[in-house]
Amino acid sequence: MADAPFQPVSDPFAASQPPAGAPITVVGQFLKDLSFESPNMPALMEQAGRVPQGLIKVDVKAKKLPPQEQQYEVILSLRAEARHQEQIAYIAELQYGGIFQVGQIGSRMIEPLLLIEAPRLLFPFAREIIASTIQQAGFRAMLIHPIDFAMHYREQKAQGGAAPALA
Repeated sequence: MADAPFQPVSDPFAASQPPAGAPITVVGQFLKDLSFESPNMPALMEQAGRVPQGLIKVDVKAKKLPPQEQQYEVILSLRAEARHQEQIAYIAELQYGGIFQVGQIGSRMIEPLLLIEAPRLLFPFAREIIASTIQQAGFRAMLIHPIDFAMHYREQKAQGGAAPALA
């Protein structure tokens, strides 16, 4: 059996245009910031195998990238804090970003697209980084359930702030 010659995959961004009909396209993803602290180790070492009680805080920010006409940076921030009884077991903070190209859509749809759909695309990667970091620190990995970014967006809008200007 003869091997077929290598056929390179065409780059959809070679012409700086998203694929036709795509409302949003991921141009790239990156780790912007990662912080982990475990202030009560080694005192909690015996408890590290147990699942501590924790909470997750979520934030999403977006801004237009100046030289690009329809490209935006979206940053998904996750803060995981866990306690064992009254002691802090760990605090993990992550800012995971993406560059998104927005297709031909109405201007009213840009904000919800960037603050709901973009973080939904970034979330699985951010969740893996948080879980892996916590596990490598000697704790059981924290399972972060899927986040309803539409509800998060509505709550931010109802609180009167949150949604950043996308100028």
